[in-house]
Amino acid sequence: MENLQVNDFLFEWGTRTYVMGILNLTPDSFSGDGLAEKGQEVAFRQAEIFVRAGVDILDVGGESTRPGAAPVSTQEEMDRVLPFISQLAGEFDTLISIDTYKSEVAKAALKEGANILNDVWGLRADPALGEIAATAGVPVILMHNRSNPNNAAVKEQLGGRYIGVEYADLLEDVKTELLESISLAHKAGITDQNIILDPGIGFGKTVPQNLELLNRVDEIRALGYPILLGPSRKSFIGYTLDLPPDDRIEGTAATVAVGIVRGADIIRVHDVSEMIRVCRMTDALIRRK
Repeated sequence: MENLQVNDFLFEWGTRTYVMGILNLTPDSFSGDGLAEKGQEVAFRQAEIFVRAGVDILDVGGESTRPGAAPVSTQEEMDRVLPFISQLAGEFDTLISIDTYKSEVAKAALKEGANILNDVWGLRADPALGEIAATAGVPVILMHNRSNPNNAAVKEQLGGRYIGVEYADLLEDVKTELLESISLAHKAGITDQNIILDPGIGFGKTVPQNLELLNRVDEIRALGYPILLGPSRKSFIGYTLDLPPDDRIEGTAATVAVGIVRGADIIRVHDVSEMIRVCRMTDALIRRK
């Protein structure tokens, strides 16, 4: 697995865990951290806190992906994220990823200063996003996703989760569908070096399926690509511990530590400073030279 250079930043896979901080510019984030209604100034202060804590990537999203969330238009998504990305790029040297599956949003975000494309549909929703990534020569995160509103169920305090989702073989199905996304990336001209995989914890999986998938992330990494893992505050933690989103920090810490042991290279989290400590401690235990 080759290292990845993005501007002046070098990802040296296997040497340490990299941290992506979540900046949700939405009013309806499942985790309760949506910043849209609080304004760009509040969102920028949150980004400052992340940068001071030592975050590696700032992940900006303008559309909620929680179970049962309503889609937003391309224009509304761009109105939310583009001015903010421009501000971040003007103030910080930290890498910026745009969390979108829409090619128009991705193209505009790159012009404003984004460096990485984070596609929760793995090029399946809008294959043109692959061509944009290839032309720009930027990394793309391909996530596995079987989300279907018909399988979404919401419980007060604990939030949304997926039920009744069936896989013939969970790990083999996830790997097969990720390989299909990789094929789409190759057809668009994206090099292997610019591909990062995300097993899609929380996206079209039941609570037991999420637990199994996270504990077997090493089987996804065996495909030969770096792995991004995004378990932060998700409902499988809440339903396991019977806790609301703002009380899942310990559960998130456990998933991050196990995820790193199983081979995760990047973790995507809300609680950046705390999870950086978890990463550093786990790295000290398992990445010793």
